[in-house]
Amino acid sequence: MSARAVANEFAKMKHLRIGLVAAVLVIAVSLLSLYTVVSSPQFSPEEPGAWNALLAGMSLGIPLVSPLLLAVIASRQTDIEHTGNGWLLQSTAGITPGGICRAKLAALGTVVTISTLATCLFVLVLGKLLAGILVAVPLGHWAGFTLCVLVVNLAVLALHILLSAKVENQLVALGVGVFGCVMAVFSQGLPAAAAHLTPWGYYALIKAADYEGDRYVSLPLSYPSIAVLAVVAGALFALITFRFDRQEA
Repeated sequence: MSARAVANEFAKMKHLRIGLVAAVLVIAVSLLSLYTVVSSPQFSPEEPGAWNALLAGMSLGIPLVSPLLLAVIASRQTDIEHTGNGWLLQSTAGITPGGICRAKLAALGTVVTISTLATCLFVLVLGKLLAGILVAVPLGHWAGFTLCVLVVNLAVLALHILLSAKVENQLVALGVGVFGCVMAVFSQGLPAAAAHLTPWGYYALIKAADYEGDRYVSLPLSYPSIAVLAVVAGALFALITFRFDRQEA
């Protein structure tokens, strides 16, 4: 992967409206998080666990929309290589198919990182300004949740870049994205061991808060599982893209 290849990917984004899709992701998750607060009759901005309502909203909103929108982002950025014969054109410039995929992950990963951080920050601001939460923000738990969401989002993004690169019909990638949304939500009702079986199940492992009894409570985050996911996803992405390097464009 070269800086030139990454710069090329950023240039392509201007015509593919990747920023618009990322903005939809931020807005959709933020509104779903705020809806959790508005729709809860037990919510009080003065109770000690008031921020847990927003964390619970994000824990539900992110699995509902992220898998599909990440699939859309990866598909749009990769489909241009299929339709414009970009694999061959860039190989003549010395950029291998695997190098293109790694450049796409670097470029799109930057966008996903910014959108993920923006989402968690925006929800925090909404909690202060619109929900009027008066208690102190649990910054440690909030930051940990943000980091875990980022890792899972990047892992799912890497999966979809590989899928979109390998399968020319992008309806397949989008169908997998819809399936991912279903699995991400469904996994929240499964045992933790079962949630480890799919990339989307990890959204259930980073659930930061939930409704229990008559109030929202904070939940522990599965940091070891997320760390393993980061290592395994990174290693598999590197291995598969290096195999792409040995294939003809």
